[in-house]
Amino acid sequence: MKPSHTYHRFPLSRIATFDVMSAGKKKHHVSALLEFDVSEGRKRLREIRKAGSTVSFNAWILKSIGITLAKHGKAASFRAGRRRIISFDDINISMLVEKVIDGEKVPIPLLIQKVNGKSLAEITRDIEDAKNQQLSGNDILLHRKRSLTEGIYYRLPGFLRRLVWQTILNRPFSAFSKMGNVSVTSLGMTGKISGWFIPVSVHPVTFGIGSVIQKAVVVNNEVVIRDMLNVTVLLDHDVIDGGPMVRFINDLAKSVEQAEALRNTQTNTTSVNDLTV
Repeated sequence: MKPSHTYHRFPLSRIATFDVMSAGKKKHHVSALLEFDVSEGRKRLREIRKAGSTVSFNAWILKSIGITLAKHGKAASFRAGRRRIISFDDINISMLVEKVIDGEKVPIPLLIQKVNGKSLAEITRDIEDAKNQQLSGNDILLHRKRSLTEGIYYRLPGFLRRLVWQTILNRPFSAFSKMGNVSVTSLGMTGKISGWFIPVSVHPVTFGIGSVIQKAVVVNNEVVIRDMLNVTVLLDHDVIDGGPMVRFINDLAKSVEQAEALRNTQTNTTSVNDLTV
């Protein structure tokens, strides 16, 4: 007699996750486990909130990534044949938004285009709109319905679906338009995790955003309690070498820790309900 058990049907979006994981394992990513001091940024976010406006924590981090990568274009480049790489002027960031579909929480991809050129209010609004958008189990991406081509894709056998992904990755313009050149996963925002996780990705640059943990650190020869954000960064070694990697990470750390993206934020930005600080 079989033991008591239950079958659960997963949404179609999970099939794409399987295929991305398979393709991502072939990438030559270098992983960096980092800590960013976000005390100044959280302080500035609270000041913005007291002034009657809100900008989400995630929007601030995405903006910081966007403006820094715009200065280090090669870090977010794609391979274009055997001896060339191609970098795009804009930073398009793919992130996951958790949605309830058919009674189950499911991560759904959201592509935010031209993050480096958008305001914090616009990025916050994009994320908030995605969270509030109603989807069914047949919807795969936010902001648009499933196309006939996508419907055919989900009915293909696994080896053909993976071939589709490989074809996309071999065509930089297609990859950039469909999935962006940066991926951000914010698993740590759903609960306190005192550590790092290392995602699997097909993007040139991927960020695994962890939790904000209060830690004792040395600042100006004094031990103080600071808000530290755990971050994992994956960088494609096929398109960027070690020295440029370090320079990019140093500039990103400076941008985040000095809250550069929040310095000129106006207090009359559109208010939204979700603020993570």
